[in-house]
Amino acid sequence: MGTYIDRGNRNFEQARNSTYVDKSGLIAVINRTLFTEQRRSCVTRSRRFGKSLAANMLCAYYDRSCDSRSLFADLEIANDPSFEKYLNKFPVIKLDLTDFTTRYREDSDIIDLIQEALKEDMKKAYPGIVPDDFSDDFMEMLTAINQATGDSFIMIIDEWDAICREFEPHSKVMDAFVNWLRRMFKGGDSLDVFAGVYMTGILPIKKYKTESALNNFMEYSVTSPMNMSRFFGFTSSEVKKLCEDNGRDFNEMVQWYDGYTIGTESSIFNPNSVMMALMAGYCRSFWAKTGAYDHVATYIDMNFEGLKDDIIYMLAGGRCDVETNSFGNDLNIVRTKDEVLTVLIHLGYLAYDFEEEQCYIPNYEVRLEMENAIKSSGWQVAKAITGSKKLLNATLALDADYVAQAIDKAHDENTSILSYNDENSLSCVLSIAYLYAHNYYVIHRELATGKGYADMVLMPRRNVDKPAIVLELKYRQDVEAAIDQIKRKDYVGKVGQYTGDILLVGISYDKKEKRHSCVIETVSK
Repeated sequence: MGTYIDRGNRNFEQARNSTYVDKSGLIAVINRTLFTEQRRSCVTRSRRFGKSLAANMLCAYYDRSCDSRSLFADLEIANDPSFEKYLNKFPVIKLDLTDFTTRYREDSDIIDLIQEALKEDMKKAYPGIVPDDFSDDFMEMLTAINQATGDSFIMIIDEWDAICREFEPHSKVMDAFVNWLRRMFKGGDSLDVFAGVYMTGILPIKKYKTESALNNFMEYSVTSPMNMSRFFGFTSSEVKKLCEDNGRDFNEMVQWYDGYTIGTESSIFNPNSVMMALMAGYCRSFWAKTGAYDHVATYIDMNFEGLKDDIIYMLAGGRCDVETNSFGNDLNIVRTKDEVLTVLIHLGYLAYDFEEEQCYIPNYEVRLEMENAIKSSGWQVAKAITGSKKLLNATLALDADYVAQAIDKAHDENTSILSYNDENSLSCVLSIAYLYAHNYYVIHRELATGKGYADMVLMPRRNVDKPAIVLELKYRQDVEAAIDQIKRKDYVGKVGQYTGDILLVGISYDKKEKRHSCVIETVSK
């Protein structure tokens, strides 16, 4: 067993010994590309979304130095026609570039060090084929081995973009990295040397300085996953099964970790957070240690024109248009609001709707981390969150006058948002004003009640000892009309199926006076 070649299947064996969600269908997708023009794949997704586990699974399947049949016998891939054809048939080279960036972060010769480490390992794997004094580059060595033995390699590179994230875009290191990638995967020799190449990381590759070098890669990303959507995280059915097996509340998992739209999959969960919640026995934010937090705070601090409004609007439950094609896939070069939003999509802090070309905050876990990033940024929106806390407390205390004044303030401070959402302006005001309520409530806008739609309903989260809140908005009508509609259409009956006491909050807006009025009543169950 080598350090980089013929590593065996131990890492995947450990995964199978743990709670494992079957993602082996990915192997079938990759198998169909071997020895074809599409043999080079780059599959990128956010931290903690299973990149390394997928790489280890592919290693275990292809690696000729081990017998992995028992690890895959009960998985989806075992029923695929290609299963036997490629099972443990290749010399596999596995390279995790974070191993090198951790050790040689300040070393401008890092690419040479990578090549030397690979060459030394290859000499041990092919004694007599590669002379000890071989002095050419790593690709030349692979070509010599291929010509002597006929072996074609599977090469798997985990965290391919680690060097791009750690070193300056136009540095000596980046130039060397680009040239190495071009040498490895662009030339005609690679057609014989590699049966397949699989790279994974956070960022796509096509718009890095490597564009001309790696335009022969098939790219699968969170903004364009093609036929790999279901492998980018846990699907709803997979999480439901995990919850059933472990006695966990599926709806709570949905609120905390669901919400990502990946291509054709409309319900993708953060897999790491789901597994952590199962082990911990409770739901919390497990993203604080992902390493992306500093990046998020930095990008938010840039505050390009309109960025603040978009972030506030998304925190309030809205969606924003985003143009993702302009981003050059370089974390060091971010120049516009769209590029900031695209970065946050790739980092997992925003979800992306491919059909609508919109981004949004997917779930409660991400909302908490986004709010933390904002609080550290010095934005005025941090004050808005504090003000929102006071508003919620005033609502619970039945202080209708304070509620009206606080909503007036939210309206005045967010006129730029309201200008492009005029048709939903009143609902937008409330969503922004009640930002803080997300900490205790699941907020529904336009909740179907059987006899109509309640404008906004705040349902207490699990184990939260607070009343539900039903808010009804009226434009050019008095607040009594709002309260009357709640009662007349029996919104209380619908909400009462799920909770105890309910607060009825009627709000009206006088356009001429530019003032809100409020009435609050309590319904005890």
